[in-house]
Amino acid sequence: MRNVLSVTSECAPLVKTGGLADVAGALPAAVAEHGWDMRTILPAYPSVLSQVKTQKAVLEEEDLFGGPARILSATGVGLRLFLVDAPHLFDRDGLPYLDPEGVDWKDNPERFAALSWMAMRIATEGAGKWKPEIVHCHDWQAGLTPVYLDGKKNAPGSIMTVHNVAFHGLAPANLCAKLRLPPSGFTQSGFEFWRQISALKAGLMWATKITTVSPTYARELLRPEFGMGLDGVLAGRRHDLSGILNGIDKVAWDPETDPEIATYKTPKGKAKAKKKLRDEFGLGDAGGPLTVVVSRLSDQKGLDLLLDALPVLTDRGGQLALLGSGDKALEARFRKAAEHPHVAVHIGYDEAKAHRMIAGADAILVPSRFEPCGLTQLYGLRYGTVPVVAYTGGLVDTVINASPAALRAGVATGIQFNPITVDGLAQALFALLDLY
Repeated sequence: MRNVLSVTSECAPLVKTGGLADVAGALPAAVAEHGWDMRTILPAYPSVLSQVKTQKAVLEEEDLFGGPARILSATGVGLRLFLVDAPHLFDRDGLPYLDPEGVDWKDNPERFAALSWMAMRIATEGAGKWKPEIVHCHDWQAGLTPVYLDGKKNAPGSIMTVHNVAFHGLAPANLCAKLRLPPSGFTQSGFEFWRQISALKAGLMWATKITTVSPTYARELLRPEFGMGLDGVLAGRRHDLSGILNGIDKVAWDPETDPEIATYKTPKGKAKAKKKLRDEFGLGDAGGPLTVVVSRLSDQKGLDLLLDALPVLTDRGGQLALLGSGDKALEARFRKAAEHPHVAVHIGYDEAKAHRMIAGADAILVPSRFEPCGLTQLYGLRYGTVPVVAYTGGLVDTVINASPAALRAGVATGIQFNPITVDGLAQALFALLDLY
């Protein structure tokens, strides 16, 4: 058995804001089948502490960016965990990155530097008798870990996985010393990004290897329109960059055993799930397909395109049920759209409801302007729910378009559209309606 430490700010089912949590939560069991003991370090948010057991202190830090801290070894929901117990940084209400008003915590640079610092200590000193051979860092929240490992005796190699390059983890330059970063690193060839500190760039520059979550996204990241200012950095490290397609937890997402749904094996069973979903959302019978969206509401996700193309669906008897939250203007527009009898909207997030939606729908819509991998289309495929996706990132790698040739060969699994515009999405909805 070989050891790897996964460094992440969220991990399903303990704490989740997006797909990163799903991957971080599912990966330990997946790699265990191949002889790896993966343990996960994440902040000891109150919600996490309430769900774990056998908490035992294995490391202490007198001053972790403003207060004492310790590492708790814990178990829970099938995971072996190291929790960064630093109440001055993590014992607070709100989401992992946002306060109760929906604004970034002002000390986020220190909070996730703390996660990275304690990951470095476990990697170099061990925790009890356990010590990793590889440190796997996820997104900007773990991006300072490879910098902290640099030059340390017996430091293991590190992998930096980019789940979404749009989030850099920027901090003011004057925090360099406070964050325990070497002044020599604040250069264009280091972690400096437009006169700020970029935690993501730090990880990309210092990690031994870089991965991202689909082969297509790995290629897209080398282009200015996708690289979010880091395309040059990634191009310089292209020989260390790999695109490895995300997977899903096929135990948690299984229509035959899912405890959140009326389980099914056949189209007849799925039809019953569809009726239950319509009842839950207050939608009546209709002549077209029932589509769903389960998503963060943001410009990236292309949901403004869906709002403009929605009449194509509803005018021909199609229906939409949406679950999500985010951009307040988009929330308001979807609430307005829900005045239509074929549209229902739930603002917020509910994991059990997400399962019921994907189980009961005919199709799931993913019109993202860019999508590193995407997981909801994979959940759709698992539940017999046809994905309608933009031609980008991992959506390209996971959905076989229903072209005439693919339909004749019986290999089509969904509908792709390009260009990623209102007209492009409208044509995809026409195709869905025709196929239905």
